[in-house]
Parts: sequence; structure tokens; C-alpha cells
Amino acid sequence: MRNEGVAGRDRVPARVVVRGEPDGWHCVVVDGTGAEQRSDFAGAGTRWSAGGRGDPEPAWWRRRLAETAEGLREAVAERLTDATFREFGAESVITWFAIEDPVEWEGIVTLREADPARFPGRVPPFVITLEPGRGALLPDANLLFSTRAADAWTTLDAVAERCGTRPPKASFLCGWADHRSVRVGRGTLALSTGRGEDGVERLAEIFGTRAPGWSGNPEMRFRLDGVDLLDEPARDVVTLLEELGHEIVRRGRTVRLAASGLTLYEPDRPGPADRFTGVALRLPDALAPLWA
Repeated sequence: MRNEGVAGRDRVPARVVVRGEPDGWHCVVVDGTGAEQRSDFAGAGTRWSAGGRGDPEPAWWRRRLAETAEGLREAVAERLTDATFREFGAESVITWFAIEDPVEWEGIVTLREADPARFPGRVPPFVITLEPGRGALLPDANLLFSTRAADAWTTLDAVAERCGTRPPKASFLCGWADHRSVRVGRGTLALSTGRGEDGVERLAEIFGTRAPGWSGNPEMRFRLDGVDLLDEPARDVVTLLEELGHEIVRRGRTVRLAASGLTLYEPDRPGPADRFTGVALRLPDALAPLWA
């Protein structure tokens, strides 16, 4: 995001506009005095491109624009509430209205008390304990690699209800029979299923992401052998895992524990703390034939 202009830093934001144009997307935050602050998003705009060919806009393009706008509204809401918390000690809530669906949205901003999860110890974290070769233990359920697909989706539904987020989202992911994800705080818990040689569809991968910064309510933590994989600096995580006897293989921006079926993902852009932002657990290679 690139900022243009300076709004009064001591002024409370009153409304925000997210707009898509042919060459890109941007948002404008307007404070109570009418001062504006514009931010441009990296990436493509609303113009359909067929790589120089004269192909007409496909039917799915508007759906793609709607998904882009939804993601940008969510990102703007997170950044704005973080800013108002830093400056005013309060959260911002945005009520969105479509001006020109799906490419232009205006939101009315109001303030509310700060989320108690912003203060250490006020809200217990949502801890996912990874057990290589077996699966994961959740606060109220287990996700095992022997779990059939229907039971895995039921568990994901229960996570969404417990965390007060939207129902799980299904999406196509090459190589898997099905893939669904749910928000936990500002993180994502995703499950992928595969079909074994016996024709039964079972849980095949547990995947989680958590962006740098405040992790939302509840805070999601992935633990292996007592190590918070996405909460500690990446260098410390690797050192601790090595001290616990895990063999580490580094490839590009990933760290793999082959014997455990665990992969850790570094952020695309390293931040101040350089924490891992993603973790995936599958059956270790040695046990994969037994799953099938």
C-alpha cells in the first residue's frame, strides 16, 4: 500500500471508500473534518485482460471482482482498527454499503471499546496441538488423519461457531478431493481431504496461516512439542526443534520436518520479528502408504 496525502493523525476516521478502477484499486479514509488519506493497493484493477487478444470478459470475472473487493474491505477494516487502537485506544467498526457493486464500496466508521484479546492474558488462545503421524488436537475436538471427510467438515463447522466467524469456505485446490477453510481470529484453519485406495475420503492435510501483528480474537496458536510455531521468531523455532531432535530441511522460504510431515512457511516479506506465517501437517512419508 502506498499512502498519498496526510490526514490529521489526531482526528477520528468517519468514513472510508474502497474503489476499483481499470488500472488498480485504492481506498480513501475521510476523517471528521473532511481531510482525506488515500492508499493504493498493489495488483491488477477491474479491467479484464486477455493477454492482448480480443476475448470478451468471461462470466466469472464479476465474481472475481467481488472476491477481490471483499478481501480489500477486510484488509482495510483490519488496518484501520489497528490504527485507531494505536492512536485512540479503541476499535473501529465499518458498516459497508455498495455504491457500485462490486467495484465501489463506502463504509461508515464508528468506534467501540478495545477488544479484550489485545491485552495479554484477557482471552485464552485457540490452541491447536499438532501430533505428527496422528493429526491435531483442538480445544473441543480432534482432527485425525483417520477422520472421514464428513466428520472433518462437521468439526470445521463447530470451530466457526465457537469463534463467531463465517461458515467454512470451500475452494478448489489441485491435488485434493476437497478443501475448506475457516477464520480463527485473524488466522485461517484449513483442511484438505484425499481419497484412499479403498475409496474413502479422509482428512489428508491440516494447514494454518497467521499474519504478523495482532492475531485477533481468539488468538490461534499451533504447537508442536510445546513450541509455538507461529508465535515465536522463526530462528528460535528452528533452534528449539533441532534441540528436540527434529531433522530440519530448508528449501527456499520453507522449513520441512520430513520425518514428521510438517512444513513451516516464512512470510513473503520478512517483518520485524521474522515469524513463520504458515504451517502444514500431513502424514509422514513413511506412514503415507498405511493411510491409503
